[in-house]
Order: sequence, then C-alpha cells, then structure tokens
Amino acid sequence: MMSRRNVIKSGAMAAMAGALPPSITFADPMPGGNKPDARTFWPDGARMVISVSMQMEGGAQPASGAESPMPKIDSKYPDLPASKWYDYGFKEGLPRLLDIFDRRKVKVTSHMVGAAADLHPALAKEIVRRGHEASGHGQTWTAQFSMTSEEERASYQQSIESIERATGTRPVGFNAFWLRGTPNTLEILQSLGFIYYIDDVSRDEPFVINVRDKPFAVVPYTLHMNDIVDYETRYFSTAMYADDLKAEFDALYAEAGTRRRMMSVSAHDRIAGRPSRAKVLEQFIVYAQSHSGVAFMRKDEIARFALESALTVREGI
Repeated sequence: MMSRRNVIKSGAMAAMAGALPPSITFADPMPGGNKPDARTFWPDGARMVISVSMQMEGGAQPASGAESPMPKIDSKYPDLPASKWYDYGFKEGLPRLLDIFDRRKVKVTSHMVGAAADLHPALAKEIVRRGHEASGHGQTWTAQFSMTSEEERASYQQSIESIERATGTRPVGFNAFWLRGTPNTLEILQSLGFIYYIDDVSRDEPFVINVRDKPFAVVPYTLHMNDIVDYETRYFSTAMYADDLKAEFDALYAEAGTRRRMMSVSAHDRIAGRPSRAKVLEQFIVYAQSHSGVAFMRKDEIARFALESALTVREGI
C-alpha cells in the first residue's frame, strides 16, 4: 500500500429550494438582499461558500505499515503505538470536532472509510444525527488505483452498505485514497448512485463533467488547506496553518465579488482533532463567519446546487 506521505506531494433557484436540506448556515446576505443579480452565485445571495471535510478513518488503517509520526519499523511487526495514534481519532478527535461544529452552527461532510463505520457505528450515526453528511471514502485503505474494475465496484458497494448500516443514510459523494481513482471510477460511482466526487483540485468552485452522457458534479478538494499535508508533511505549527487559512479565505473572499468561489478545508479525525489544532480551526470559522455573505455547506448540498445552477462551469458538456 502506498504511503500518503510519499504521494504528496441561475437558472433554477426555485428548483433548488426542495433539493437543499436545511443544514446550510449563512451569515448576513450580500448587499442587495436575496434578489438575483450578477453576483448571486450561491443560494440565498451568499457571497462565498466554505466546505469542511471531516475524515472518519480511525481503526481502518492496516495493522502494520500505516503512516504515522512514529519511527518506521519492519512491517512484519505490529505497530502498536501507531495504532493508538489512530485510536485518538475516534476517542477524542471526532467528538471534539463535532462539538466545535455544533457551537459554530456549521455542517460538514464526513468522508467515512467503510471499515471505520463498521468498527464505530454509534459514532458514525452520531455524526449524521448532528446534521452532517456521510460520504464514501472506500471500504479499506487499499489504494483504488491498484484495483481491477471488479474489485473497485465491490469495494464501493461494500462501503455503501457499511455506511447505510451505521448511519441509515446512503452516501452520494466519494473521496478516493489520496484522490487517486482509476479510469473506471466515475462510471462505477455513477452507476452506484453517486452524484459527485471530490478528487479534483483544478478549480476553486464546483463544476460539472460529463460521465456517460450524464452530468456528474465535482466539488474540488484541497491539498494546501489539508491538515494531514500541512501538519504531518510540511510540519506546520498551528500558527502557520492559521495564517494559511486566513490568507486563503481573504483572497477567495475578494474574488467572490465577481465570480463563484468556494474554499475547501480538510480535517482528519486524528490530526485536526488535537486540542490546539481544533482551536485553530474554530478560530478560523469564527473569523470567516464575521464576514458578510459567508455560507458553510455540506458537499452534497454544493453538488446538488451545482448540478441545477445555470452558472455552473460545465466541462465537456
């Protein structure tokens, strides 16, 4: 299995009213209220959207060879300290992050590894109970790009069943291991009822692509706003990460006056869930919410909106 360290490296606003669940939180609307104008790129006249990813992965990692801050040992031995490092994610990290999102009235997308949902069904169910989205993240940590088409389909189907069993909801979004799917991934996802994936970092706004002559949404992910990249690979301090979050927001917020802009932030259970890092994330949320017209949206909400909006960029359609 490949280590993550080594691969770093409107046309229809009325129709949208029924498609968007009431979990979108908005700050004050843009000047001019909710009337559509040239700057109305998001529901309810929001100026800019932020989407937070919260990965649920703890316990699904391999028994040996899983990446961690621990010194590497021979893969023939179980890496017990690394296992405890991952355990932090479901014991402390996710509960802490959930409380932060509750305090700030923010709803997020939780990318759940199917095996993690199987191991911690009560926690997976609690995530959804609090209004967050359960999204597909594979059944195990086996890299999708190494799978045959049959293996890939079976893995996604198994993850659907695991998430449904734990949460009572069926995932409609997907995130591959380190964004690396196969040439068959999108067709497989579409055939299984998924409506979007995030494994694309080529834009700062959602867009729509053509999969078997049908529209499929892309809700772009992030690497430079990704906690696992910045903390575990670039060895950022919390102050450095906080500065990056603010700078990214400020730049996108300025651009959002004239075009649709979305900021993506990634928070892994065992990484962003640490006390000091969670504090930085909450402080950023407070900062963003102090600006008018900022909305926090789940990725399924963004995908449905992008599929319906006449202003969405469409590639190859």
